[in-house]
Order: sequence, then structure tokens, then C-alpha cells
Amino acid sequence: MKNAGVWVGCFIFVFALIIFSTALTYEYYGSIGPGPGLFPLWLSGALIVLSLLYIAESMFKHKISFSDILPRGKGLRNTILFILSFILFMIIVPATGFCIAGIIMLFIVLLPSYKWYLCLSISTTVTLFFFFVFYNLLKIPLPVNSLGW
Repeated sequence: MKNAGVWVGCFIFVFALIIFSTALTYEYYGSIGPGPGLFPLWLSGALIVLSLLYIAESMFKHKISFSDILPRGKGLRNTILFILSFILFMIIVPATGFCIAGIIMLFIVLLPSYKWYLCLSISTTVTLFFFFVFYNLLKIPLPVNSLGW
């Protein structure tokens, strides 16, 4: 089972089955027209059929190995660095708040490509911009520290 297409198709199939079964719990048709279950039911049903077709095509026509699609060298290093920095973000955001955790995460991701002072300025600017937009303008609650940011 080194065929990546089959694994991706199976993942999409299971995801579509979960959405399909959840959509069955919603009302399909209401008194004034289509209910909240209509669109996810049909969309997930189509996704089930397409994922089965993709699995069949991956098994018989276009076999894709994992070694063909996984990154190597610098790309692999950047991918691992991003995943680890995101895990660190999730761990520290409850204690430090969004701003500090976001600055640290972006700093780690940008450090291999830029000088440290440029990384610090970019990560600070981007994080504070997103905090201002989501927290102040859109009124979306973000985790904050004891200082309120």
C-alpha cells in the first residue's frame, strides 16, 4: 500500500461519510423550502462518489508513490519547521495570548529565510495587524494574556 492516491481517496471518503451521516440529522426540507440538511447531504454524497472514483483510478491507472509527492531537502525542513512551530503556538497561546504566540511562531518560520531583525519586524507587524483586524474590527474573541493582548 505505497499508493498515496488510494490513501488520500480513503481519507476523503471517510470525511465525506462523516459529513453525510451528520447531514442526515438535519432537516432536509422545511416548511418554507430547503432545510439545512439539503446542501451538505448532496455535497457529501457527491464527494463519496468522486472519492470512490478517485480510489479506483489511483489503483488501476495513475499510481502515485509517497516518494513522488513528499518534499525533500529544504522543502522537508520548512514543512517540519512549520508543523513544529504551529504545535508550539497551540501549546503556548493559552498562557501568552495570541500576539506573543503569533510573533514567536512567525519568527521561527521566517528565521531560515531572513535576518533575525527582519523576521522580528515582519512577525510583529503581521501578528499585530491580524490581532487588530480580528479582535477590534471584527470583534472575534482571541486568546489574550493578562495585559489584554
